[in-house]
Amino acid sequence: MDLNVKRWRANVFLFEEDGETAATAVLETGANTIHGVGSAKRNPADFDVEGIGDELAAGRALIALGRRLLGITEEDIAQVEGHPVHVSE
Repeated sequence: MDLNVKRWRANVFLFEEDGETAATAVLETGANTIHGVGSAKRNPADFDVEGIGDELAAGRALIALGRRLLGITEEDIAQVEGHPVHVSE
């Protein structure tokens, strides 16, 4: 049995200013670089808890990245099969 191992790198970059957090998730596959973005804004009435904005913005960026990757997969399959396709999450 031949095991083929590939390594893809994912990084999440967080930017915070005045109660708003933005995140960019970047996936490097070797052949492509794919991005997803997300954000979070603290309600002024909420407690200022360290890390929650980071978690929310990063989670949203990673979800966006995953959806983008699925979209690319659909495009690739459609190109091979010659008709539109849909892959489920």
